[in-house]
Amino acid sequence: MEIVDKAEDVGLSADRLGRLRPFFASRYVDQQKLPGVITLVSRRGQAVHLECSGWADVENRRPMAEDTILRIYSMTKPVCSVALMTFYDEGAFQLDDPVSRFIPGFANLRVWDDGTPLQYRTKFPEREMTIADLLTHTSGLTYGFMARHPVDALYRRRKLDSPMPGSSMTLADLVDALSELPLLFSPGTQWSYSLATDVVGRLVEVLSGQPLDALLQERIFGPLRMVDTGFWVPADQAERLAACYFAAGPDQPMVVFDRPDSSTYLSAPSLLSGGGGLVSTVGDYHRFTQMLLGGGELDGARVLGRKTIQFMTSNHLPSGDDLTSMGQPVFSETSYDGIGFGLGFSVMLDPARAHVVGSKGEFAWGGAASTMFWVDPAEELTGMVLTQLMPSSTYPIRREMKALTYGALID
Repeated sequence: MEIVDKAEDVGLSADRLGRLRPFFASRYVDQQKLPGVITLVSRRGQAVHLECSGWADVENRRPMAEDTILRIYSMTKPVCSVALMTFYDEGAFQLDDPVSRFIPGFANLRVWDDGTPLQYRTKFPEREMTIADLLTHTSGLTYGFMARHPVDALYRRRKLDSPMPGSSMTLADLVDALSELPLLFSPGTQWSYSLATDVVGRLVEVLSGQPLDALLQERIFGPLRMVDTGFWVPADQAERLAACYFAAGPDQPMVVFDRPDSSTYLSAPSLLSGGGGLVSTVGDYHRFTQMLLGGGELDGARVLGRKTIQFMTSNHLPSGDDLTSMGQPVFSETSYDGIGFGLGFSVMLDPARAHVVGSKGEFAWGGAASTMFWVDPAEELTGMVLTQLMPSSTYPIRREMKALTYGALID
């Protein structure tokens, strides 16, 4: 990736950007809290900072590098949401269309009323689930790992968000299973992070008549020249895949969660997860963020219309306010106060309420292995911090990355 020689030419202090690498190295990598870290800052279409520290594979002392392939988990969600909205640009659907128009099994969804995972009652929803509900996580779907409601237990019993290795479950199978289980709440009444974007991925398949991986290649990865992004790592690139770690506790801060030499990402999965299945590199995902900042276009390749990007990155929550106003303070890849939600992205409504520096209207998302990106149209700025440590709530590296980045702005 080409880096601008002089950060000051795009209004950033090189000296202050120089704080990024030693900060993450000394605070996290050297103390064996993170395996390795990649930080990237871009402004006005120019990458001005790219640094790698630590290890892609601690055990084998393989350094973190610009071409390291990383599990981006839920940073898949914005990609899949953009893919669906390419069909919106073509008039293939409207946001208030019921999901059942395209997935008939969703016509008979019910909502949890009372009981236990073994015996329960359901009721009719107040209205049908719409495509907007899926994109905004107000669908009533959930994740089994939440472990806070009996419906979550039903998901875990069916292994819906964590299929066993070797499982033959497909995306269509997953969506069929979801149609048989109750919703947490009536669509549009609350916000809850969920498998909704996997259903978005299935909608993409239905609309295109193609598997999700083929459609993403055709409409996003190919046009944007994202050559290292996909649902698995080709055999001839396997040595570039990072190890993934889990924060087990203060006495054993990192244990291997997924080894690069035996990872399930080394072969094509049966389930193409639109909510969390992709691997990518810092350079590839940077191209995706530059397309977003460029109003849907990069280097002559147009993925979405300019107004569609603006529409997606507006706050679409039914309350018109932040995530806190929608109840259910469950796990997600964002904080709640001062943060709204668009069509596949969190949206900054009020940095003061969010207690983190930034701009009103910036949009972002992260992944389970502590990855994160954001796009700030007001400052023409994008940033990214990438590592491979689960869970993403272990350390405040996302807020620290933003503080250090915005502290380097000089115009």
